[in-house]
Amino acid sequence: MELDLGWIITLFAIGFVGSVISGMVGIGGSIVKYPLLLYIPPLLGFAALSAQEVSAVSAVQVFFATLAGMFAYRKGGFINKKLVLAMGIPIIAGSFIGGFGSKYLPDSAINLTYAVMALVAAVMMFLPKKEAVRSDYSDIRFNTTVAVIAAATVGLLSGIVGAAGAFITVPIMLVVLKIPTRMAIASSLAITFISSIGTTVGKVMGGHMLLIPSLVMVAASIVASPMGAHLGQKMNVKVLQWILAALITATVIKIWLDIL
Repeated sequence: MELDLGWIITLFAIGFVGSVISGMVGIGGSIVKYPLLLYIPPLLGFAALSAQEVSAVSAVQVFFATLAGMFAYRKGGFINKKLVLAMGIPIIAGSFIGGFGSKYLPDSAINLTYAVMALVAAVMMFLPKKEAVRSDYSDIRFNTTVAVIAAATVGLLSGIVGAAGAFITVPIMLVVLKIPTRMAIASSLAITFISSIGTTVGKVMGGHMLLIPSLVMVAASIVASPMGAHLGQKMNVKVLQWILAALITATVIKIWLDIL
């Protein structure tokens, strides 16, 4: 793939937008970057990336975006270590298996997996959520067994599409585990970071890694993700929930239109 300045700027812009959103709402940003990487370059006359290549570039970018966002949230005491461990370990195991196994799947199966995950996440975001106003986040309780099973399932599926699966782990935390929004966002960034290690290693071993697009997206992540996290800490919780719901819904519509 030839080095074209316009192509590099396009990739950087996609990475920047995805990473601001990643830091703001606690997702790896794949839900935004996956469709953008798939559709924007060919729309502007650049070579199209395959679904396999897009998922590999996404995996690397998510790793750095969540790492940068996590450091920005760490100071507020919003990261729940017990939740991160309960969900992080099963997710990394599942995402490694999914990431490595994805090389045996056709592009259509990868896109369908992604579409189904996004649809489930969208439905969950519109379910009613009770949000207690609190200043102390140290006494949050949740069902550990449910957290572990949900995380392992999400890890496997998200490994296949190269997303770290945070666009579905945040709705699971909010709706199923009843975790407060800011804690769900911050803990999700930590879990997604752990998950992206497995996905990235799996994708590299699967042989789909593109060096230049990955480096460009990583540069964008390191700049933009902390900016998003800073914005997210200042925003109203309901606004954050609606941004996440809108993003997931838009992606669902676009992907299902393509599949159908």
